[in-house]
Amino acid sequence: MKFTPDERVAISPGKVEIGQGIVTALAQIAADELDVDIGRIAMIRASTAASPNEGVTSGSLSIQQSGRALRQICAEVRRLFLAAASDRLGVDASTLEIDDGTMSGPGNVRTSYWELAGEVSLDRIATAEAVAKPAAARGMAGQSVQRIDIPDKVFARPRFIHDTPLANMLHGRVLRPEVSGARLMVLDETAARAVAGLIAIVRDGSFVGVVSETEDSAEAALKALRRGATWSAGEPLPDEDDLAAFLKGQPVETRVIDTRGAAAPKQIARTIRRQYTRPYIAHASIAPSCAMAQWEGDRVRVWTHSQGVYMLRADLAIVLKLPVESIIVEHMEGAGCYGHNAADDVALDAVLLARAAGGRPVRVQWSRHDEMSHAPFGAAMAIEIEADLDADSEIVGWRHAVWSNGHTARPGRAAQPALLAATELATPYPRLISSDPPVANGGGSDRNSIPLYDLPAWTIESHRLLTMPIRTSALRTLGAQGNVFAIESMLDEIAAISGEDPVQFRLRHLRDERAKDVIRAVAARAKWKPQKKAGNGYGLGFARYKNTGAYCAAIAEIESQEDIRVRRLTLAVDVGEAINPDGVTNQIEGGAIQATSWVLKERVRFDRTRITSTSWTDYPILTFSEVPAVDVEVIQRTEIAPVGAGEAAHGPVTAAIANAVFDCLGIRVRDMPITRERLIAAMEHAS
Repeated sequence: MKFTPDERVAISPGKVEIGQGIVTALAQIAADELDVDIGRIAMIRASTAASPNEGVTSGSLSIQQSGRALRQICAEVRRLFLAAASDRLGVDASTLEIDDGTMSGPGNVRTSYWELAGEVSLDRIATAEAVAKPAAARGMAGQSVQRIDIPDKVFARPRFIHDTPLANMLHGRVLRPEVSGARLMVLDETAARAVAGLIAIVRDGSFVGVVSETEDSAEAALKALRRGATWSAGEPLPDEDDLAAFLKGQPVETRVIDTRGAAAPKQIARTIRRQYTRPYIAHASIAPSCAMAQWEGDRVRVWTHSQGVYMLRADLAIVLKLPVESIIVEHMEGAGCYGHNAADDVALDAVLLARAAGGRPVRVQWSRHDEMSHAPFGAAMAIEIEADLDADSEIVGWRHAVWSNGHTARPGRAAQPALLAATELATPYPRLISSDPPVANGGGSDRNSIPLYDLPAWTIESHRLLTMPIRTSALRTLGAQGNVFAIESMLDEIAAISGEDPVQFRLRHLRDERAKDVIRAVAARAKWKPQKKAGNGYGLGFARYKNTGAYCAAIAEIESQEDIRVRRLTLAVDVGEAINPDGVTNQIEGGAIQATSWVLKERVRFDRTRITSTSWTDYPILTFSEVPAVDVEVIQRTEIAPVGAGEAAHGPVTAAIANAVFDCLGIRVRDMPITRERLIAAMEHAS
C-alpha cells in the first residue's frame, strides 16, 4: 500500500481480477477501513515485483483471504496515521475523525494521509493488533457500487492482455501435434525460412515455434512448419462413450474421506444403487490464451493472465534454471477463464520464444484449436451412491464413491513443472499426474462429497486415477459440481419414493439453520411449487460450497421440446457479509448460466487418438438466446465473516436442472450432459 502524491491510495493485492469483480470488493474494504472515497483507491494489478504472494486466485477464497488480510492491514495503517496525526496536531488520537483521508480534531486542526505519508513508514511487519471496524460502522461494505474494471471494457480501452501491445513487439506461434503425446521426429524448416518477416525458428526437442515481425507472418511460418513436420504415434485415449468403465478400470489411489456410524443401526429394507457421471469439460475461454515475454540479459519479464503469478514464476525458474529473482511475472486480465486453462502454458511458450528475439518482447497467441485440444480439462467423474432405506423409506445408511482424475495440476506446487512446453523439451520433464487438494483445503475429486444432511451413517471414498491420458487440472468447482449433482439427484429419487415434497424432505434432514434459510428463501421466491404445465418441470438443488463456504439453493424451471430448455433459475445465496451485493448477484448469475451450459451442452469429444472438439461447432456452449432468466436473492448477514460466491451456484443449479427433467418427463438422466440422445437412452432404459 502507498499514499501517492496525487492524493490516492495505491493497493496491489496478490489476488487477480478474472472477471469476478474482486478488485472492486477489495477497494470497498480498503475505502471503509481507511475512511477514504472509493474513487481514491487505485488497484494495481498483481506482480511478483511488488505484490504480496497470496498464492492462486481460486476456490472462491479471494474475499476470505485477501479481503480479510486487507481489512486488517488497512485498520493498522489507519491507526498508525492517527497516531502520527496526534503527534503533529497535539491532540489525542481518540478525538480525531477521518473524512475522505483528511483527519480533523478539536480547534479545527487538520492533516491528511498524504501530508503524513513521509512520516509514517509502511515498510514493516503487520502486527494484527489493530481492530477493524464493526460491520455497523462500515459505509461501503454491503453497498452495490459500480465495478471499477467495467468502464475500460465498455469503452474498449486496452485492459486485456490480448489488446495491449508492447513497444517494438514481435509475434510468436508454437507448433504442436494433432495426436496426444506425439513426439517430433523430423522437421523440414525450408519453406518456413522463406516466409517474409520471419525472425527465428526455435526448436528444443519437440518444442518448436516461430518468431516473426507480424501475426500474419507468424501464422504463415507456422503453417509451413506444420507441412514439414513428422510426428511419432501418440498415446491411446479412452473410449469416450464408456468413461465410467475407463475410470473404474484404471490404477487408483483410494482414500476414505469420511465415515460415520449409526448410534443404533436400523433394519435395512432395501438398498438403492445409482451411478452418475460427468464428462471431461473444457474451459472454453472466450479468448484463447495469450502471453508476452521479454529478455534483458539473463533476466526475463512475463505478462500473463495466470491466476497465480508467484506459482507460475516458480515453475518458470525450474525450466529456465534461473533464480526466481531473475524472473518478474506481471498479471494482466484475460478474457474468460475460471480455473487452470492454458494461461500458464502460453507464458512458458512466450519465454522460450523470446530468447531468440534479441531483447524485443514477443507476444504468443494460442489458436482456438490449440486452446480446445492442448489446455487442461476439467476431469471426468463417475460417482456411485448406495442408500440403505428402512421399511418407511427413511435413509439409514449412505455410501458415496468417486472415480476421477485429480482436479489440479497448477504450477508451483511440485518439484517438477506443470507446464506443457516443459514436457516437450529435448530433456523433458514428465507430465505430472493431477492430484487433489487436501480435504482441509476443500478437496478435489471429493469436494462436496460429504453430505451436509443429517444422515445416520455413511462412508465416503475417493479413487484418484494414477494414469492421465487426457490432461486434467482445475476447472471451476473442481469435483463439487459432480458430487452435488449425484447427492441431490439421489435425495430427489428417495423423496419421490417416499412421496415427500423435495423441499420438505431436505429441510427435515438438515440441522444447519443457514442451510434451511436458503432453501426456504428460494422456495418462497419461486413460489414452490408452481402449478405444473404440460411440458414443464421444476427441480430443486442445494449445497454449501466445500461444506465451509457459501450456501446456495436453486430452483430450475425447464421445458421439454426437441431439447431441454431452462426457462428460469431462481437462487438464494448466503455468503455471510456481502461486501458488494451486486457483485455477489453477478457471480451467482454467471455461475448459474455456466452450469446450465455444462449440464445441457458441454462435453469434450475425442476418438482413440486425438481431441476432436476443437471448435465452437464441435464444442457448443449455451448461446445468448438460450440463457435462462436468473433471479437471485442475497441473504445479507453482516455479523458473519464473508466468503466467496463464484463457485456456489454450479452444483445446486446442475442438480436442480436434472431434478426438473425428472419432474417434467418422469425419467432420470444420470449422465451429463443432458442431451436429446441421453434423454432417448434414459427412456429406453426405463422402458
